[in-house]
Amino acid sequence: MENSINWLSMIIAALMPMAVGMVYYHKKVAGAAWMDSIGMTEEKAKEANMPLTFGLSLIMAFLIAFFLLQFNNGAGQEGEFDTFQHGMAHGVVLSIFLVIPIFITNGLFEQKSWKNIFLNIGYWIITLALMGGVVDAMNHFQH
Repeated sequence: MENSINWLSMIIAALMPMAVGMVYYHKKVAGAAWMDSIGMTEEKAKEANMPLTFGLSLIMAFLIAFFLLQFNNGAGQEGEFDTFQHGMAHGVVLSIFLVIPIFITNGLFEQKSWKNIFLNIGYWIITLALMGGVVDAMNHFQH
C-alpha cells in the first residue's frame, strides 16, 4: 500500500457506525428489541450524555477505519482486490474471528441475554462489512 490515505474514505467509514446505527437501532427495526434486551427505557435513554457518547464513538470509529485500511491492504492484496466486495469480506472475517468471540465472552460474563448479544453482533457484522467496503474501494480513488 502506498503511504497516502484517502481521507474522504476514512471520514465516510468513521461515520458508517452512526449511519448504520440510526437505521439498525431504530425502534421499528432492532431498537425496541435491543432496549428490551437490556431493560432500557425511553426515560433512561434521555439521561445519556450524547455529546460524549457520539464524540467518543466517532473517535473509536476512526480507529476502526484505520485498522481496516491496514487489514484490507496487506501484502498481496493490491490491484484486483481493491474492491468494495473484498473490503466487505474482510469486515465479515473480522466480525467472525474477533467481534463474535468478544461479544459472546463479554455477554456471558455480564449475563446479557442471547437476544442482546446477537442483536449487537448483527449490528457490527453489517457495520464492519460496510466500513471495510468503503475503505478498500475508496482508498484507491486518488491513485
